[in-house]
Amino acid sequence: MREKLPCVYLMASGRNGTLYAGLTSDLAQRAWQHREGLVEGFTQKHGCKLLVWFERHDTMESAILREKQIKAGNRKKKLALIEADNPTWRDLYPDIAQG
Repeated sequence: MREKLPCVYLMASGRNGTLYAGLTSDLAQRAWQHREGLVEGFTQKHGCKLLVWFERHDTMESAILREKQIKAGNRKKKLALIEADNPTWRDLYPDIAQG
């Protein structure tokens, strides 16, 4: 059984493409839903299917604060988060789907 931890994440339509910031307690399931186009709205409309960045948190409260901080930030700050940990914009979903 996968460990469920609060996570803040960024989905992208492609390298330097459209970005979406989200929050979940089950990252593997939520990323899969985005990939399959099952989440209606922004990510489905813009094709944000690549998990390019995520950050685990010990509590949902800290994750909510971090998500708000990221969403309030500009695109340049979001790109810097991705580039720092994932400079090739590799889809991280296969890494977490195993767990």
